[in-house]
Amino acid sequence: MSSPTPPTELMPNLEPQAISSGHEGGLRDQVNAYFSRLKNGEMGALPAVGALLVLGVLFASLSPFFLTEINFANLFVQAAQLTTLAVALVFVILLAEIDLSAGVTAGVAMDVFYLTTNAGIGWIPALIIALVVGAAIGYILGFFVAKVGVPSFVITLAFFLGLQGVALILLGDGGLFRVEVPEVKAIMNSNIPVAGGWILLAVMVAVSAALGLYDRARRTRKGLVNRPITLLIAKTGVLAIIGGVIVYILNLNRSQGINPIAGVPIVIPIVVAIIFIGTFVLDRTTFGRHLYAVGGNPEAARRAGIKVNRIRITAFIITSTLAVIAGLFHVSRIGVVEAAAGRTIVLSGVAAAVVGGVSLFGGRGRLVHAAIGAMVISIIDNGLGLLGLSAGISFVVTGTVLALAATVDAVSRKRSGGSVMRS
Repeated sequence: MSSPTPPTELMPNLEPQAISSGHEGGLRDQVNAYFSRLKNGEMGALPAVGALLVLGVLFASLSPFFLTEINFANLFVQAAQLTTLAVALVFVILLAEIDLSAGVTAGVAMDVFYLTTNAGIGWIPALIIALVVGAAIGYILGFFVAKVGVPSFVITLAFFLGLQGVALILLGDGGLFRVEVPEVKAIMNSNIPVAGGWILLAVMVAVSAALGLYDRARRTRKGLVNRPITLLIAKTGVLAIIGGVIVYILNLNRSQGINPIAGVPIVIPIVVAIIFIGTFVLDRTTFGRHLYAVGGNPEAARRAGIKVNRIRITAFIITSTLAVIAGLFHVSRIGVVEAAAGRTIVLSGVAAAVVGGVSLFGGRGRLVHAAIGAMVISIIDNGLGLLGLSAGISFVVTGTVLALAATVDAVSRKRSGGSVMRS
């Protein structure tokens, strides 16, 4: 018998685009390469960014309240829960899987959080217990998908239904229960000091630049070519400008009364940290490279020696755990837990990820894309609310945007030579 083909020959393209520098050359070459990718159907988050700009201009022209300081802050706070859930779902969507139970998983975990704090346990140990509950549910889901072979749509739909019953068992039919934890309430309802926003922005820009320089140094040590340094400088500059504008506006006084209200809401640095850490994991760790590989071609990944089942189970654990944090934001905002929590938001989370450019067919997408998609959906809800239109109109518009995003995803997949069917 002939010796088996080495794994490296079976999968020469397992290295993800996240660390690879792609098309090398000067700045003009980078621009040309970007437009070439667009022609080949690799749209990324461009449609979502375009929708964000169009919707912003549209609602600003229709409502005098849209661009006010208070609505600007409210928009970011309102988007925090959806953004976190969308980011959580990216980990399973990259595998061409789905988790319909993420919302009710967060609801059940928050029920456990309420019961433990109500029993006299501190809020930090109670939150850890809630996160463990979320991770355990994620492990069970991943086990059924990876080991048993149950389609993710079916098993997560079963948990979506079953966990609603668990919530009713835990809380009974009493309806709403107030959460009396000042630290939790502060997450969505309080702000950091004005100076703190600028300090956080400076740290974020510095860390981003340092990671870019580290990647360049690592590629140089391995004898690989680098993108032009001007590209890194431009990206860092854009981040600093956009972040500076956001911090400046959030630091303006948005109070309608005597006591001033200013500063970046506490929840925003938390969401940014989640996106940053998650992006680091996907872009710069072995797990992230393997996740993209399994999502792109699971059979080829298996032949290359990647533990596909372990990757799938871990992805579901991460999704369920991050969903609990989204549930914490919900409880912080409304101040209560409820047995019906999480039944509808998961669909909006999937919509946000897809609208942002994360492919439902797996192997393509980034966490920041899901965050942009979440902002698009949040702007739709916020803007239509300011115009006094009904929730029904909001659902219709959001559904239309999702249908367009899914269509763009399918068409771009065909144009880039990929298949819209899983191998």
